[in-house]
Formats: sequence, C-alpha cells, structure tokens
Amino acid sequence: MPRGANTAVAVVILVVLLFPLYWMVNIALQPGESLAATDWFPVSPGWDNFHRALSSQGGSLGTSLLVALGAVVVCLVLAAPAAYGLARFGLRGGRTILFGTLITQMVPGIVVANALYSAYVDLHLVNSLLGLVLADASLGLPFSLVLLRAFMVSIPREVVEASLVDGANRFTSFVRIVLPMSRNALITAGLFTFLFAWSDFMFALTLNTTDDVKPITLSMYEYIGAHVSDWGAVMATAVVSAVPAAILLVLAQKYVAAGITGGSVK
Repeated sequence: MPRGANTAVAVVILVVLLFPLYWMVNIALQPGESLAATDWFPVSPGWDNFHRALSSQGGSLGTSLLVALGAVVVCLVLAAPAAYGLARFGLRGGRTILFGTLITQMVPGIVVANALYSAYVDLHLVNSLLGLVLADASLGLPFSLVLLRAFMVSIPREVVEASLVDGANRFTSFVRIVLPMSRNALITAGLFTFLFAWSDFMFALTLNTTDDVKPITLSMYEYIGAHVSDWGAVMATAVVSAVPAAILLVLAQKYVAAGITGGSVK
C-alpha cells in the first residue's frame, strides 16, 4: 500500500478514536443543556459548565489526587525491593511468585472488592482515605512488580558488585545504584499505578458507604444521576477529571517508552 494511503488510513482511525473526546469538550463549552440542540462546533464557547463542575467536584478531584499519589508511593515502596530481590537473589520459587502475581490480574475486581470490604470492616478501614489508598495500590502492584523485575534483571551485575567492593552495603547499593538506573521503569510503574487508582470505580463504590471519602469517579457517577438532563455540566466534569491523567501521560511519555522496552534487551 502506498505511503499516502497508509497515512490517510491512519488519519481516519485517529479521527474516529478522538471524536468522542472532541464531542465531550464541544458539549462542555456550549451553554445548552440538550444534546439534540448541540452544535457541531462551539461557536460561542463559555466556561459556565466548567465553573459549575469545579465548584461541585473540586473536593472529589482533590480526594482522587491524594488517593492516586498515595497508591503510587505504597506501590513503588513495595514493588521496587521485591522486584530487586526476585531479579538478583535467585530466590527459590521466584518464577512461581511471578506467575502467581500475573494470575491475580485475572481475578474479577468485584470479587477482590467484596473480600476487601469484609477485611476492612474488621480493620476499621471502611470509609477511610488509607483504606482506599491501600486498595488502589493493589491494582498497580502486580504490573509494577513484573515490570521492575524485568528491568532490574537487565542491570549489569558488575555495577552492583563494584559498589559492594567500594564499601556499600546491599541497601545502599540498591538505593544509590539500582534505583537511579531504574528511573524509567519506576516512572512507568508509577504512572500506570496512578492511572489505575485515578480511574478506579469498583473500590470507591464498595469500600465507601458515606460521603467522607468520595473520589472523582464515584462523585461523577452520582452527579450524572442527579444531573442527567444537564449534559454540559456532566461533560465539563468529565473533561476536568481527564486533565490530570492527560498531563501526566504527556510529560512522562518518553520515560514510559523507555521503561517498557528497557527490560526486553539485556
């Protein structure tokens, strides 16, 4: 197929994929509340819908940001040393651990959420920020463990051994040598964990029975139910909730590409 035809096909596919995003922004910028009366282009754009969205959803956005960042910290603190141990110390049953980690991704989310709720009732973590952070961290932990382990295996053993010869202990070598060399993989794992936590709805719905801790996904669900006829405000809320994830993806895209492919070649 000629290069021009390939480009045309790619453009058509891109337009189809991006049209829902454009339509969401288009509706959010127009003052009308009816989908049938929405123009194809925002001829007279306004910000009233965004003002209403921020005034009603600002607290939930802050909650989601705290939960997602907390989940990233917990996930990386647990996954990085575990991945290094699996990559370097030849632990017995290491492959079984990795296989079991991948198997956990096949368990339906509702099963995990129900099991966590029973445990959280006993631990008094229901309707708490900490409980939601720990639950959302579990979403990114298997992926982070596998990704970091694959990357750390590719780190030359001689570099680590040289630091040990120079007087560093294993912990110092891990912190000062392994972690800086694994920067791309850490950023990639952190980014995906953030996205998992930011878009989580199952844990937010199951582990919260009050309005004390309400992430943006749960708040949007309730907001749509209460404002189903006001699509301008609903779409503005959706646009606002997508902005943090979009910014992170743009800023970290080069690290993500390097982190995903870094462990494939030793």
